[in-house]
Amino acid sequence: MTSKLPFELKNSGLFKEKSYVNGNWVESKSGKRFDVIDPGSGKVWASAPDNNADDVDVAVKAAYVAFESYKKTTPKSRAQLLLRWDALIRENRDDIANIVTYETGKPLAESQGELDYALGFTWWFAGEAERVTGTIQTPSVPGRRILTVKQPVGVVAALVPWNFPIAMVLRKAGAALAAGCTLVVKPSPETPLSVLALANLAEQAGFPKGAFNVLTTSLENTPPLSEALCRHPSVKKVTFTGSTRVGKLVAKHCADGLKKLTLELGGNCPFIIFDDADLNQAADALMGLKWRHAGQACITANRVYVQSGVYKAFSDLIAQKTSKLVVGHGSEKSSTMGPVTTPQGLTKAANQVEDARKQGGQIILGGNKIDGKGGYFFEPTIITGAKKEMLITSEETFGPVLALYEFQDEEEAVKAANDTSMGLASYFFTKNVDRTWRLLENLEAGMIGMNTARLGAMSAAESPFGGIKESGYGKESGKDVAINEYLVTKTGTMTLDGHF
Repeated sequence: MTSKLPFELKNSGLFKEKSYVNGNWVESKSGKRFDVIDPGSGKVWASAPDNNADDVDVAVKAAYVAFESYKKTTPKSRAQLLLRWDALIRENRDDIANIVTYETGKPLAESQGELDYALGFTWWFAGEAERVTGTIQTPSVPGRRILTVKQPVGVVAALVPWNFPIAMVLRKAGAALAAGCTLVVKPSPETPLSVLALANLAEQAGFPKGAFNVLTTSLENTPPLSEALCRHPSVKKVTFTGSTRVGKLVAKHCADGLKKLTLELGGNCPFIIFDDADLNQAADALMGLKWRHAGQACITANRVYVQSGVYKAFSDLIAQKTSKLVVGHGSEKSSTMGPVTTPQGLTKAANQVEDARKQGGQIILGGNKIDGKGGYFFEPTIITGAKKEMLITSEETFGPVLALYEFQDEEEAVKAANDTSMGLASYFFTKNVDRTWRLLENLEAGMIGMNTARLGAMSAAESPFGGIKESGYGKESGKDVAINEYLVTKTGTMTLDGHF
């Protein structure tokens, strides 16, 4: 595992600090730029063009012109382009991972793991490109045939978050490009440079000009630029990953144009451990799930429910394992947990811990901001005696704070787990087969982890990803379903000769 300093990254041919539109590296119309902060040091290490709504039309028109020809390419040609892109990303994996670490703060091993996970999407959707098929059937009326064909929907606007910038882009772009669509990607203000690196490699892979465009923007200009993309008449599909609050705004913007829309929104995911569970298995799974990227993942465990018979034993076990985490800058080889990505993450974690303390929760590990490191660091924190009334129960934490709740029986656990407006993922650990089937059916979430919580198991290219309730709608990845989000179905009815 090797890390590079920012100046080394900037001197590589991979690194770009301009937006990418119609095959050109461009500044914003205003000429303004914004700073990119390293959350591990709190210092500026790069900058990017501060595009605003005025920059949207040129990018969308470029994508539309490209779409008119790209949609006519064969599925095999699109698959070959995706495979070339995939190969180039693999060749540059470590440099891209270094960029991700300086943008997000996550340890380098996690950034490399994100690349490995994300590359599953380019590989998978290269295959999906040639698996798009229509249908033909004989209807009830004699002498007729009904045919369906599937065609790309058009220009796609992809609004992606900062916590997994590579994975979220490749999951969306892989499906869209395989289907024959073209894209305008708006990265998060925190992570523009890793996405621009992908654009650089897409150009090298041979994607036509305008097929893959990237508009970077500051936090201030994100709302108007995103709204302009959603409302542009040539954008036919919008895919958004982010908070439920912003997702509702995106849905409103898309409603006037009746855009096809996929929303992958927030989670308040329960993690249930029964008396008969393998506690080491559950604890190891929770360690990987909860502390990855300092708890900043939509599918992370937010509420951990432990049956009373093993509550004390599990609390001690997870505290003992968590105490071994090494918090530090993501580029340091010794670091096993990095900072949160934004200062707001620190504030939210501190507020939830203080609220839990006031309501009788016991802070058995951590609980404080870490000073002296220069970045946005918070101790990995475990709270026991968590209650329904606490903020951490109703709010998605998105930080390194873990709350443990005690329950008596299965009915109580299911009721508590489902007592949220969110429905992204739920996890449980038990060796009871009957209970496993009951929980699969009774837990209200789009994805259920049954004795597993691994990223590559719960979220993989071949597994449909998406939630229910206020965690959004539509699916990303998985066989057939994800690519269908970027296709329209056209029905043809034919009367055979001699039948009228």
